[in-house]
Amino acid sequence: MALIKKFRITSYKGDETIVELKNISVFFNKRQILENLNLKINKQEILGMLGPNGVGKSTIFNLITGLKDPNYGEIIINGVNCTKLPINERFTKFKIGLVPQYGGLIYDLTLIENLNLVSEIHIKEKELRKQKIDKIISQFEFEPLTKIKAKNLSGGQKKKLVIAMALINDPKILLLDEPFAALDILTIKMLQEIILNLQSTEEISVVVCDHQARDLLNCVDRAIILSNGKIIASGSPNEVISDKTAKNQYFGDEFNIN
Repeated sequence: MALIKKFRITSYKGDETIVELKNISVFFNKRQILENLNLKINKQEILGMLGPNGVGKSTIFNLITGLKDPNYGEIIINGVNCTKLPINERFTKFKIGLVPQYGGLIYDLTLIENLNLVSEIHIKEKELRKQKIDKIISQFEFEPLTKIKAKNLSGGQKKKLVIAMALINDPKILLLDEPFAALDILTIKMLQEIILNLQSTEEISVVVCDHQARDLLNCVDRAIILSNGKIIASGSPNEVISDKTAKNQYFGDEFNIN
């Protein structure tokens, strides 16, 4: 039986910071992407990031994972300054999981083969690998799909598999890059429930970046709106859509999440 529960957590879990970006500035060539940005991500929080293309949402993911170094500022994870820490150390030491917008699968392998491949990288003990994969298969209701090649899965099934693969290493921070893109309404609802479930049962801090503003706001505790390299609004979904600056620069006057 799946562990997915249909509920909505409306406030995040306290104010214990797990990731902090301090006074971050980033340039690509001579173009400034982020300007003196400060952001805290709290433990067991679902945080959503919204903003126009090129505003720096994916850059924030790259900064957290170490794929991009800031020109100025510091990246603090679990109280440790890891600004200069290599990618592999960040993923293993701080238990970071990343679900990219595209790819993340080996398409000629079956669903179970993809899970096995990742588990062999992260888990040495054979019995522990089996236990972890069995749990994920049950959690995501993969039982009928285990022998199907990844290339033959539906869009929603592929996205579920990539999320499941990111969970093999028991992450404490999960970054989801545009998980709702090009998916139908029912599949989006399914993914929203998975995200909520990860927060409640796995105690994971989840950061979601997407252009589907309504879908994102319906499953996050807090959202930030980025514009011109800065955070122009931060708060609950209702707070950010009511924010005057966010309305002027991103949502418009008619947007709502009802």
